[in-house]
Amino acid sequence: MPKLRIAIAGAGLIGLRHIEETQRSQSARLSAIVDPSPKATEVAGKEGVPIYKTLDALIAKDRPDGIVLATPNSMHVEQSLQCIAAGIPVLIEKPIAHTLAEGKRLVESAEHANARLLVGHHRRHSPILNKAVETIRSGILGPIVAVVGSAVFYKPASYYDGPNEWRTVAGGGPILLNMIHEVGNLRAMVGEIVAVQAFTSNATRKLAVEDTAAITLRFENGALGTFLLSDTVASPKSWEQTSQENTDYATYPDEDAYVVMGTDGSLGVPTMRLKYYEKKEDRSWYKPFKEKTIPLERADPLALQIEHFAAVIRGDATPIVSGRDGLQNLRVTDAIVEAAKTGKVVNVDTD
Repeated sequence: MPKLRIAIAGAGLIGLRHIEETQRSQSARLSAIVDPSPKATEVAGKEGVPIYKTLDALIAKDRPDGIVLATPNSMHVEQSLQCIAAGIPVLIEKPIAHTLAEGKRLVESAEHANARLLVGHHRRHSPILNKAVETIRSGILGPIVAVVGSAVFYKPASYYDGPNEWRTVAGGGPILLNMIHEVGNLRAMVGEIVAVQAFTSNATRKLAVEDTAAITLRFENGALGTFLLSDTVASPKSWEQTSQENTDYATYPDEDAYVVMGTDGSLGVPTMRLKYYEKKEDRSWYKPFKEKTIPLERADPLALQIEHFAAVIRGDATPIVSGRDGLQNLRVTDAIVEAAKTGKVVNVDTD
């Protein structure tokens, strides 16, 4: 079976990762890059593919089988609508849109057109996350009571410089760029989030967007959660630095980004360290837990996502992260922003 031709729009940090994984794919190959920057022209030359300045030019001259949009958040909706109008399957980097209203408009348009649209919450393809979900759903933890999570790390100044200055303004802060990943993880492991509270601060970087957020969550099943987010602290307690899924990051395999807790046990993720009571009558802080570490098979979720995109293009699979699923992740993050602004509890629709 011939490999599908995939074009990548955007040759920034995440775009380069998509280019790398598409070139390695067993199901797809890189057909073109769309990006007006001089750097992108260099990348295209290195990869041996044509470069286009606009999606219109690509679609008119070199129509691919699918397009990955790794462009700034504010461009996602209009570029996705271009792909939908052209009948080309599209994988949109998260977030699906820079505002909730625009996200709704895109999802409604995609559903009306029966378009093949996926959102790049790539951790839903992670074998670690899938094993965590499987373990939690097995019931060994009992009913879930609480979850504690963190995404705390230090982003260098270069992350915000030059062509990445859009990350210093609305839509470019860690809530939309990073917390939206965590929302996807939390929804997968614990369930739908129905209310949030939050404090945010920009006291350290002093940018127009937040650098730190402290968040509390209420889940549909009654569980509660807390989450600490910061891109300006020296700490390893983040998915990137604990999961070992991306070798670009230093790794600390003894650290967890999440602890999911139920009435019968608790699970650290991604270490998959499980502590539990075998018998309900043993549940007491005076008695020791049974302890074990659940074995894992690791794989790069970005690579698995490209393979999944190819399967969706061919009609062999339905999106693991649909437009509506991506919209719900955005809805929760939008509620976090609103809660931080108002100081109030913000309820989250789950329609």
